[in-house]
Amino acid sequence: MKMKTLLAAVALTLTPAFAFAAGCNYGKDEVAMSCASGTVWDAASKSCVSTTS
Repeated sequence: MKMKTLLAAVALTLTPAFAFAAGCNYGKDEVAMSCASGTVWDAASKSCVSTTS
């Protein structure tokens, strides 16, 4: 009985560590950027710039 309790405690203790080691990149691969009307996103300057027509 003590061995089962010990193994369960170790497993529950290590679970968050394994989840953290896997990384927290969910949803960070693509970021939707919206600019005001008449502007577009410029990746080089990482800001909205006005469009010229």
